[in-house]
Amino acid sequence: MSDAGAPFPTTAQPRLRIVIPLIVGYAFFMEGLDATMIAVSIPAMAKSLGESPLRLNLVIASYLLSLAVFIPVSGWIADRYGARRVFCAAVLIFAAGSALCGLAESLPMLIAMRVVQGFGGAMMTPVGRLILLRSFPRAGLVSAMNWMTIPSMVGPMVGPIVGGLLTDYASWRWIFFLNIPIGVLGGALALMFFDNFRAPAPTRFDLVGFVIAGVALFMFELAIENVGHPVLPPSLGAVFFALSVIMLLVYWHHARHSPAPVLDLGLLGIKTFNIGTMVGGLCRVGLDATPFLLPLLFVVGFGLSATEAGLLTFSSTLSAMAVRSVSRRLLRVLGFRRRWPAAPCCRPRPPRALRC
Repeated sequence: MSDAGAPFPTTAQPRLRIVIPLIVGYAFFMEGLDATMIAVSIPAMAKSLGESPLRLNLVIASYLLSLAVFIPVSGWIADRYGARRVFCAAVLIFAAGSALCGLAESLPMLIAMRVVQGFGGAMMTPVGRLILLRSFPRAGLVSAMNWMTIPSMVGPMVGPIVGGLLTDYASWRWIFFLNIPIGVLGGALALMFFDNFRAPAPTRFDLVGFVIAGVALFMFELAIENVGHPVLPPSLGAVFFALSVIMLLVYWHHARHSPAPVLDLGLLGIKTFNIGTMVGGLCRVGLDATPFLLPLLFVVGFGLSATEAGLLTFSSTLSAMAVRSVSRRLLRVLGFRRRWPAAPCCRPRPPRALRC
């Protein structure tokens, strides 16, 4: 809700029931488009910068490290400065970081600009979800999420094709320059249609928790990356693993005694949230790895062009879009959880006294 006791904006203006989810999905579209375009362009980027294609995995890892560090603080920033203002700024920062990535002349510069881009992405998608939750009553969230996922699924679907065409017939730099008009348009639409949700009295920022959690997540992500593509000595990578676990335990202790932790671990006590977070995280390991690994296999392993690799990988999201189109109907028929009758062999046996 926009203010205490105020109605949801989608209740007062029914047209926003479609407009707001599509604008939020627009941010996911830009992020998904960018990620999948990069995947098919990595060999060309490596050749242009004088690096090996496998070393370009740092371009992806640096973005993920930036997300890991800055996502925890996105909610507090939105409550402090207003969700609409933060969302617009995040989209523009993402677009500006993309422009700087396209101007990069070396791998270190490209990695640094990807960190800037990751800062925008860390603010953009979580705050977009927050706007969606505060714009709709609970009964309208399923429909809103379906509308939101349309552009967010289109981005990864067309990204490989667009990235392949730009790489083969223009330059890999255009995969980053393309985000500039997309970001400007998204920021303008958000400014026009979003309410500036903000907390009436934002809590004090948990700086200590942010530093502990940020450093711990950074070291953990870097240690995982070092296992597959060593950039540090193996012994130092093992030390990073151990230190990250220790710091996460320190943060757990800090969060238990902090009145407003930057990451509220108490939410994991909610069974449905816990299961959704843990199982969803495991599923995303495979879902998010596929768009990156397949293009590399096709281009580096099979010697195909970037366009051919894009054409082969774009269809992976078609089935997901088909399921999204019927998900609301399935939920109405089956519900979120249905208890099916147990098989005869699995039914509990009656007490001995009741047996015939």
